Amino acid sequence: MEEVRTQPADHSNPASMKRRRSLFLPIFLGLMGLGTLLAMKFGGHESGVFHGDLELLWKKLGFPLVRLVFFISIGIFAAQLIEAAGWVHALSRLIRPLLRWGRLNDHIGAVFITAFFSGTSALSMLTSFHAQGKVGDREVLFSVLLNTFPSYFLHLPTTFFIIVPLAGKAGLLYLAVTLAAAILRLSAVLAWGRLALPPPKGYATLEESPSPGPGGALKEAKSKFAKRLKRIIFIVVPVYVFVFMLNEAGFFQWLRAWIARSVGGAFIPVEAMSIVVVSLAAEFTSGFAAAGAMLDSGTLTVFETLVALIIGNLIAVPIRALRHQMPVYIGIFGPVRGAKLMLAAQGFRVGSLLVAGIITVLNKVL
Repeated sequence: MEEVRTQPADHSNPASMKRRRSLFLPIFLGLMGLGTLLAMKFGGHESGVFHGDLELLWKKLGFPLVRLVFFISIGIFAAQLIEAAGWVHALSRLIRPLLRWGRLNDHIGAVFITAFFSGTSALSMLTSFHAQGKVGDREVLFSVLLNTFPSYFLHLPTTFFIIVPLAGKAGLLYLAVTLAAAILRLSAVLAWGRLALPPPKGYATLEESPSPGPGGALKEAKSKFAKRLKRIIFIVVPVYVFVFMLNEAGFFQWLRAWIARSVGGAFIPVEAMSIVVVSLAAEFTSGFAAAGAMLDSGTLTVFETLVALIIGNLIAVPIRALRHQMPVYIGIFGPVRGAKLMLAAQGFRVGSLLVAGIITVLNKVL
């Protein structure tokens, strides 16, 4: 049966769009290369990476980059296989009643379920659906924002067993606030979709799509895998190297220090600022370790520690996004769309956590 398409992307002038893309990519990569050279010239004088330490270069750049490419490859292949095998509809059925209320179609449902297991696979599947015209530009944005909900649970098993032992009751309350923020994001996207999108049609038609069988699905997935991987890696590698060089040059350390100074002690007790500063100075585990030490010594109350942890998370999100998510988003969606979607997703996270945090504070104060 004929496949139903929902809000296909605008391809009114494909030749013009192709020319713009072909010009933009080398310009973007050139800017990445220039930024890397500037970082090498003006910063990082204490870093052995800038002085030809090959062992350190492999440990800090080579191995992490190979690992990133490996997991991106797995994600891309899994997305292609799920799509080729016709599992989209089986996955989407699990969440269909909820997403149908939000007027989001089966393809977004499949991406949503996949995001509980692999964020990279979900994004790869989404961009594939968009390229085929099965989801439009606006639906891509809805899907990326919606996937901030399953991404919370994707990392929850790890974060739970780090946060609770280190920060105790304050850690549990922090997890409750972040869970409330995730539920708020899910509710907001569904409500926005119900207001902004037309009712999706063709669920039955989509289910009747024939399956090519295991052999055919594997063959189709392999045929698309190499082409997509080559394009994505061509962007991911220079972006990752650029971000790495910025980090080695001390840019993120300077940015963290500047943000920490800007926060000041106006919002929380001066003692709690150490938690915020430590959260910005290293990965999030250090912030919770500092919170636990403050609680055990009686320096801060549970509520003050909770507020400090929330503020530390809020102002650390942009830095973590630049370091860890920018290469993936830009590699999968392209420089312009990837940057926009990454900013939208991170802004959505920050906004929801801010709202949940304000409600928590007001509930305590009032």
